[in-house]
Amino acid sequence: MLTSIAGRSVIVTGGSRGIGRGIARVFAAKGAQVLVVGRDLAQAEATAGAIRAEGGAASGFAADVGDPGDVDRMAAAALERHGGLDILCANAGVFPAARLMEMTLEQWNEVLSTNLAGAFLCVRACAPALARGGRGRIVLTSSITGPITGYPGWSHYAASKAGQLGFMRTAALELTPLGITINAVLPGNVRTEGLDALGDAYAAKMAASIPQGRLGTVEDIANAALFFASDEARYITGQTLVVDGGQVLPESLMALQEMGE
Repeated sequence: MLTSIAGRSVIVTGGSRGIGRGIARVFAAKGAQVLVVGRDLAQAEATAGAIRAEGGAASGFAADVGDPGDVDRMAAAALERHGGLDILCANAGVFPAARLMEMTLEQWNEVLSTNLAGAFLCVRACAPALARGGRGRIVLTSSITGPITGYPGWSHYAASKAGQLGFMRTAALELTPLGITINAVLPGNVRTEGLDALGDAYAAKMAASIPQGRLGTVEDIANAALFFASDEARYITGQTLVVDGGQVLPESLMALQEMGE
């Protein structure tokens, strides 16, 4: 049983949908005060409203995590609305597919700006407030794609997610004297609105590559983030947790076929 996070102040970037929405809902259900951050204020407010309807405490905020001014205002909003800041879930990310030989520099920069520079900007902006609380927690949403695996069309995304981990390890050293931990969750294939839009046949094909035989849920990822944000994880920093149903374990499709024999 994890120590309660009731009353703690949490920022979730990319919180309007997908994994971020799941993180926001799970943290609010545990009693945290959640600032749901997204580029579109209406979507962020819609998620916050749904959380409030479930009995949680949440409000929406519009910010582009690649914009330093937006990110500074985001951190200030958490202080103003919650009276402090305890947890940053730096989850915002984009993943427009583009094959390497057709990818433009603009497409590359868009992904690196949001996924990698955005993580840096959020951490930098929130660290002073996290330090004041004495138990600051930062959780990055990375991915198995990049740090462990590759997928055609996602070289820019893979670079950003691998880059997050390099950033995290040095950031952990610099943040430790401030009483802040920073760790990363590495999701595999997770059932989100974006994946659902691709249809049941696509989802079934993806699930077939996972030893557990199913796609992850946003709650699976949120629960891992919740652990890293807990008091019980206070002696863990600069580390990663793969949450993928065993997806990265088989060395081939044959290995999965052998499981059934």
